[in-house]
Amino acid sequence: MDATSPVPDARTHLALQSIRELLRAQRRRIRKYAESYQDEDPGRDQDQDRGRGRGQEHDQDQDQGAATPTATADVSSTPLPPAPSAREVLEALSVPALLVAPLLDDDGRIQDALYVTRNAAALDYAAERLPQGGVPQWSRPASLFERFPSLAGSPLPDMLTEALRRGAPQGPTLVEWVMTTTHGPVRINDQVRVAPCGEHLLITWERGHRLHMATAAQQLVRTCWAEWNLGDGGVDPSRGFRQVLGIPGHADIPTLSELAETVTPESLPDLYRTLYDVILRKRTSVCELRMNGAGSRVIRMTAEPVRIAPGSLVWALRAVLTDVTAERRRRATAERAEREARRQRERAEAVAEVAGVLREAVLPHFQDEPAAYGLEATTVYRPDAREAGVGGDWYKARRLPGGSLLVALGDARGHGLAAVTLMAKLRYALAGLAYTERRVEQLTQWLNELACADGAESTATAIIARYHPEQGLLRWTCAGHPRPVLLRDGTARQLPDPEGGPGLPLGVLPGTPYTAVEVSLRVGDIVLMYSDGLTERRDSDPDLDTRRFLDAAQECLGGAAPGAGHEALNEYAERIVGELDGPHRSDDATLLVLRRTAMSASAP
Repeated sequence: MDATSPVPDARTHLALQSIRELLRAQRRRIRKYAESYQDEDPGRDQDQDRGRGRGQEHDQDQDQGAATPTATADVSSTPLPPAPSAREVLEALSVPALLVAPLLDDDGRIQDALYVTRNAAALDYAAERLPQGGVPQWSRPASLFERFPSLAGSPLPDMLTEALRRGAPQGPTLVEWVMTTTHGPVRINDQVRVAPCGEHLLITWERGHRLHMATAAQQLVRTCWAEWNLGDGGVDPSRGFRQVLGIPGHADIPTLSELAETVTPESLPDLYRTLYDVILRKRTSVCELRMNGAGSRVIRMTAEPVRIAPGSLVWALRAVLTDVTAERRRRATAERAEREARRQRERAEAVAEVAGVLREAVLPHFQDEPAAYGLEATTVYRPDAREAGVGGDWYKARRLPGGSLLVALGDARGHGLAAVTLMAKLRYALAGLAYTERRVEQLTQWLNELACADGAESTATAIIARYHPEQGLLRWTCAGHPRPVLLRDGTARQLPDPEGGPGLPLGVLPGTPYTAVEVSLRVGDIVLMYSDGLTERRDSDPDLDTRRFLDAAQECLGGAAPGAGHEALNEYAERIVGELDGPHRSDDATLLVLRRTAMSASAP
C-alpha cells in the first residue's frame, strides 16, 4: 500500500481477530459442505444400478439357456471417418477467421498474404462492423494488404512473420487500422491471433475495444472489482485493482484478511459489518474503507454474496471498489465552507440585531420637531444590503436654546459597526456642542478636531446647518459632502459652494477652517440633503452623479410641487430614492427633505 501499516493497539487487534475468525469459520463451513457433497457419491449409485441391470440381463440369458460371452472391441481396427476440410474447420470456429497463404520476400519476411477462405463468422462481422458494400469482393488470389492498405502498418505483418518462423501462435495483440469506404473512414480495433495451419496461416480476431473500454472506464472513475473465494482464499481481481487500492505492481493481491490489515482502525467495524452481512446474512452491503498511509485513500466497497446454489451457503464474496478520496475531500471542503458560512451568517445576524437597535437610536423619525419652526421634514434611509443593515450615514434635527433648529446630515467612513460607532460619536458630539450656541463654522471645526483625535481611520463627511425661523434663513457648512439642492418653482439647482470651496472631510487635517453659506427660504421651497451612496456609481464622475440627482429631483415632481402635508412630501422623497436606487449601489444611502411651510405660532 502507500505506507507500512502501523502496529495495531489492543482494540484494533481484537477487530482484526474478529474478521479473521469470521473468515475462518466460513472456510470451515465450505469445506464441510464439499466433503459431505463428495460423500454422497451420486456416480456410485448409478454404477450399481447399471451393474444390477447387467446382472439381470445375464440371469435372463441363463434362463434362456444361451450364455453370451463377453466380447472386447478391437479399437485399432475400427475405421475412422474422413478428416474435415479446412473450410469445415473454419466454420466450426465461433470467432471470425481468415485463412491466408503467406508470400515471403528474399529475407524470409512476410511480403503479402493471399486470401484463401473465411468462415461465416467473418462474414457476419463484416456485415455488422462495416457499411454495406464496404468490403470489396474477393477474387482468388487476392492480396490482403492491397485490399486493406492500412493493415500493412499495423502489428499484423510482424505477427504473420513470427507465426511462420517460429511455428507457434502469436497474440492476442490489439490491431488497429482504418478502412476507407464510400461512407467514410471506419476505425477498427480488434484482438488478433495468428496461428500456423499447415502451409497456411490462420488469422482469428475478436473485438478488442470492449476490454480496453472497460480498462479505460476503471481508470476514469477509479473503480475496480474482485472476487474473493472464501473456500481457499483465492482472489480474482480486475486489471485496475492495484491502481485503485494503491498496491505496487509487484505486490500480491491481498486476501480479505490482508485487506483488513491495510485499513485504518476506524474502518475495521464497517468492514466487519459488511463481511458479516454478505457471508452470514447473504445480502449486499456497502462500506467505506480508509487506507493506511500518507495518501489517506478512501475506498467505497460494495459487496455481494456468491452462493454455491440458490439458498445455500456463500462460496465467494464479489465486490466493486471505488476510490472516492477526491469526492470525500470535496465534501469535507464543502462542509468546512458551510460551517464557515453558518458562522458568518450567525455573526451577521448578531451584528444586524445590534445594528438595528443602533439604527433606531441614531436614525430617529423627527418630522414633528421641525414643524414648530415652520418646516416639514422627512427622511428616506436605505442601508447597504451587503452589510449589517446600517452604515455610516447619520442625520440630526434638534431644537436649540436660542430659538434656532440644528439640521445635519453626515456619512462616516466605512461600513458596519465600525462606521456606526464613528457616526454615533459625531452625532451625539454635535448635539452637545450645538448647545454652546456657537456658529455652524465653529461647530464643524470642533467636530473635525474630535475626528482627528480619534485616529487616522475616523473620517467623515457632513453638512452642518442651522435654521433661523424668524428670518427663514438656512446657514450651512460643507465638510467634503455633496452640497444641498434647492427646489424652487419646479427647478432643482445645487446650492453654491462656500467661499473658498467646500471644506475638507472631518478627521483629515486638524485646524481646518470652515466657511458657512446662507440661503433664504421662501414658503414652498424644498431643500434636499443626501449622501453620496444614493448617486455614486462605480468609476463614475462626481459631476455626473450630481447631474443625475438634479434630474431625478426635478422629474419626480411630475409637473407640480408635492402636495401639502408630511405624507405627500414623504412620497416625493420615496420617488427620488426609487429613481436613483438599484443593484449598482455599494453603500448606504440617505435623503433628508425640508420644506418651508409657514411660521408656526408655537415656534420658540
